[in-house]
Amino acid sequence: MTQLFLQGGTIIALVLLIGFFTMMRPDVFPSFGNIRNILEQIAILTIIAMGQTVVMVVGDFDLSVGTNATLSGATAAALMIGGTPVPLAVLAALAVGILVGVVNGYLVAFLRLSAFVATLATMTTVGGLAFIVTEGTTLYGMPESFFWIGQSRPLGIPMPIFFALVVAAVLWITLRYTTLGRRWYAVGGNTEVARLSGVNVRWTRFLAFVVAGLASAIGGIILVSRLGSASSASANNYMMLAVAAVFLGMTLLKSGQANAGGTLVGVGIIGVMSNGLNIIGVNTYIQQVLTGLIIIAAVTLSALKSRES
Repeated sequence: MTQLFLQGGTIIALVLLIGFFTMMRPDVFPSFGNIRNILEQIAILTIIAMGQTVVMVVGDFDLSVGTNATLSGATAAALMIGGTPVPLAVLAALAVGILVGVVNGYLVAFLRLSAFVATLATMTTVGGLAFIVTEGTTLYGMPESFFWIGQSRPLGIPMPIFFALVVAAVLWITLRYTTLGRRWYAVGGNTEVARLSGVNVRWTRFLAFVVAGLASAIGGIILVSRLGSASSASANNYMMLAVAAVFLGMTLLKSGQANAGGTLVGVGIIGVMSNGLNIIGVNTYIQQVLTGLIIIAAVTLSALKSRES
């Protein structure tokens, strides 16, 4: 029984949450419209969490994914308000996200700083840059064509869902079926063994942070497009949610390693809980407490799984 709980605890939790909220509001929660809303709400978290997954596969953390998403989105907004064409502004925002990833990767992989310390410093710095870019205000007035990214609904499905599916599929395939993915797992499993096997550990870890930076930028751009505005802290809270999602998914593998499929289940738990609590009228403060408890549970389950392995 303990083995079943540790191995499939996240899936059981997701099923129980869906069942609970369905019983509480059978007229609303299981409806097609609400399911679509849940998928739209978790689309950006999915993208950022998948980037975080890659970093955690190699055994590191990236605490800057939230502020990176904020800065990237704010950069795109500021450039477009200043008259830069939408495609160029989006490319510049992606470049900003990648640059943050490059800095993180260089500090961790080549200067051998602790990932926690390095990305904590980057998080603080990037958060300050976001304030500078936005001048501490909320930016409005982007071109209407930009809103296609986050607000259009082809076939009645919100566009952010399509972006999330593409990012998740690409990183899942990369982790599961490519040489790079196997190298990421090798480094995360045992750095010294990976090095002796011919893996360039430094460049492998470096690329993981670059991927996380790119994913953060994509999430930040979509968020700004969806909201129609950009602020100095619009995506900051995604960091903790992304870490929680990855930890929740780590119990699905016997090795206790981060994995794309598990992260998607973790994101699903967070999305279902948030949506369900809103439907039954639970206030925001209690939701924050429950989110914190989920993070504690996720870390505890992951630690138990790792100890068992």
